[in-house]
Amino acid sequence: MEKRKRICIFAIDHIIYDLMAIHIKLKLWQKVLLLCLAGVIVGAGCLFLYMLRFTTYLGDDPSACVNCHIMQPYYATWNHSSHGRGEGAVATCNDCHVPHENMARKYAFKGLDGMKHTAAFLTFSEPQVPAAKDPSAQVIMNNCIRCHMELTTEMVKLGKMDFKMTQGGEGKACWDCHRNVPHSGKNSLSATPDAKVPFPDSPVPEWLQKAIGHHSPHGHLHGK
Repeated sequence: MEKRKRICIFAIDHIIYDLMAIHIKLKLWQKVLLLCLAGVIVGAGCLFLYMLRFTTYLGDDPSACVNCHIMQPYYATWNHSSHGRGEGAVATCNDCHVPHENMARKYAFKGLDGMKHTAAFLTFSEPQVPAAKDPSAQVIMNNCIRCHMELTTEMVKLGKMDFKMTQGGEGKACWDCHRNVPHSGKNSLSATPDAKVPFPDSPVPEWLQKAIGHHSPHGHLHGK
């Protein structure tokens, strides 16, 4: 252990020394250029997070999922299901779709899933009928069992089953029988075209929208 500590300290000292050497060798204009580039990168990153409404994903409000318009059918079907019930929701998106073993795993899974969804949305590569991949399906089934613990352990004795076992033919996943819970089966992106969902306001300030003559259908300036 002591040897590892010495190696780590030596490596850190070496990196700091190299950075200081580079700093000394750089000319003033090069330092200014690097500082400007760093500012652009940090500013662009902050703007990207702002446009994504990053802070809304830190809580459990289901309306945060509608930040991506492709989630409209899933919010609408959940909202009218036995799990949703409008304001009296009994299970939110996070109750089903993220792990609950600990906070670290919850937010790590949520962040990784969010990055995948963002990449698919920005590259227009989302499937017409999205479906949970195996890691997500495992989390969903674990949460089914967690929330319905009394039912799955005392009545039908399913508490020790998990998604991997169902893949091996040792039983059925919850949704093999409960096909319409909570999204009314598999939905396409155009399944609920007229559903009323809480689309978020535009992140572009109203004064800027006026200045550029843009009318956001979901912001303060509604289109026709």
